[in-house]
Amino acid sequence: MTGSSVVPRAYQHGGLGRNPNLPAGERLRVLLVEDDEGDAFLVGELLAEVNAAIDLHVATSLNEARQRIAKVDCVLLDLGLPDSQGLDGLRQLLDMSTGAAVCVLTGRSDEHLGIGAVAEGAQDYLVKGQVDGVLLARSLRYAVERKRADENARRLREVELRQAESARLERGLLPTPLMETDEVAVHTFYRPGRHAALIGGDFYDVVQTRPDRVDLIVGDVCGHGVDEAALGVELRVAWRALILAGVPDDEVLPALEQVLMSERRLQEIFATVATARLDLSANRATVRLAGHPPPLLLAGGTVRPVPAPGGLLLGVRPRRPTAFDLEFATDDWSLLMYTDGLIEGRVDGGEERLDVPGLSALLADGRTRDVPLADLPGWLVGRAEEINGGPLADDVAMLLVSRGGGR
Repeated sequence: MTGSSVVPRAYQHGGLGRNPNLPAGERLRVLLVEDDEGDAFLVGELLAEVNAAIDLHVATSLNEARQRIAKVDCVLLDLGLPDSQGLDGLRQLLDMSTGAAVCVLTGRSDEHLGIGAVAEGAQDYLVKGQVDGVLLARSLRYAVERKRADENARRLREVELRQAESARLERGLLPTPLMETDEVAVHTFYRPGRHAALIGGDFYDVVQTRPDRVDLIVGDVCGHGVDEAALGVELRVAWRALILAGVPDDEVLPALEQVLMSERRLQEIFATVATARLDLSANRATVRLAGHPPPLLLAGGTVRPVPAPGGLLLGVRPRRPTAFDLEFATDDWSLLMYTDGLIEGRVDGGEERLDVPGLSALLADGRTRDVPLADLPGWLVGRAEEINGGPLADDVAMLLVSRGGGR
């Protein structure tokens, strides 16, 4: 029988018998890179003898293999090819192989070469003339499973590293409030949006610099990636440093904007912030907004947005935010500061968003009387998600600072 008469059988369907009891997805697609037609035919016959569920295809050079490797589960590589020799050919194949397992099949019975091949990344090393059909089929299947196990382990490691990175960023974005006074209580809240494992650029901080003065900030860097989160950490740390350094009130946000503009990776990146400086001895606050939704004041059984001027986004066109002085009428009040992820949810599946009026209505709901202040931010998110008909799409960060009864 001539080689040409057996080429279709051996080359296209090594392990010829297509087992009707095996789903197509369980058949292995194997690419044999072999320039010797006789050896290629022998491999096909070995697999056919044991009725292996393997579809065998042949490339006679690395250049041809490069064009066919994308759709195979395993590559069976001869180390002596027209366009490569020895481990150099293996290295080239590994560079072009994305998810395929690689087994070396060679006529050289060299233990050191076999160890080197496995060290380079091959799943197995087989010697021609020393394998039968059973061993060959088993080796190919084991190689594919080992490759899949390695890929799963790599993906798991990547997930673990990403989670660890997110945890580090979260610690930077969401610090422990730096305050000692017991005249006010501060409750914090943060929840990532449904865009998943990456933390966003929402941040907050609380710093007490004098017995009667407490500064608060809530901010949001546009975007949800690691770069935006890292920029949020930088802005929070810069803000804390400016406050502790005693920088004049009107200079803090312009300085923060300079940090944003120098550290952002794209000119389109901007941030919104809301700040409040509490003067506890005078029972008042100074609020500044830079493109951020206004805080909500809870006092005397009512809820109302603080009517501070909205200001411009940080990083768009530098301009000092206008200060707004807020006088507290009683010693029982709460100030809720939040990011826009809380108010961007839809209302009852329609196009209307919850927005500031909707959030004010939630806080004015009589049921909030039964919710402890520490649990109020989480309760608000739960109600916003009910109204939205599912999880909120964006991150949510909140600061709730309360004095006395808090409402």
